[in-house]
Amino acid sequence: MVQQHTIRWDIKYKILVSITGLLVIVALTVFPPTVTGDFSWRKTVIGLVFSIFCSSGVLAVFSPSNCGKIIEGKKQSVISDSSSAPKEAVVLLGHHPTCGKFFAHTFQIGNKTFCAACIGLLLGGLLALVGTVGYFFCNWNITGHSVTIVLLGVFGIVFGLFQFKFNKVFRLFANTVFVLGALLILIGIDELIHSLFFDLFVVSVIAFWLFTRISLSQVDHELICSGCEAANCSVRA
Repeated sequence: MVQQHTIRWDIKYKILVSITGLLVIVALTVFPPTVTGDFSWRKTVIGLVFSIFCSSGVLAVFSPSNCGKIIEGKKQSVISDSSSAPKEAVVLLGHHPTCGKFFAHTFQIGNKTFCAACIGLLLGGLLALVGTVGYFFCNWNITGHSVTIVLLGVFGIVFGLFQFKFNKVFRLFANTVFVLGALLILIGIDELIHSLFFDLFVVSVIAFWLFTRISLSQVDHELICSGCEAANCSVRA
């Protein structure tokens, strides 16, 4: 009970800070501060920082040590029933048990099982890398569209954070939009304010949004497993 209480307040805190970050972003968009002494290498620095951020996320999708692994079908644990009657074993593939309760989280291609959210984050990361190179290194011109770009980005973040009660197609799309939304916010704020400090602030907030999204996913999995009736479940242990 103590652990559940801690997790509940931890999630509330992360959601509160995430929403506050979104409100600050909107305030900066509506009332952009005047900044003097812009650095000529600002875009290069921020472009490199965000490129590393996106590349790390893409690599994490393929890392076995991360929740966002493309599932290869490796058996990691078995959920068994205490009954002596033989039953089909429920194995844990990546971070999704094959018990049928995570049907909305995964999809099949041939005999391979893939996490919809992880594939969405992968696609979003790759597209964000293209956008990062285009804006920060190839001087894509978005003059006059900064406010619209930021607002679209805010929608993408909200869309991605609260997508856990929907099906696999929606989850894939929402997680792709989540990453692209982060890039749009960064680009829009950079174009509006021209400040290394505020760009780094946005990158920090984006990192916090990502951790919040991961925590929400973990809680969603815990809630699903808490309603499972399988005995001796090593996943819930």
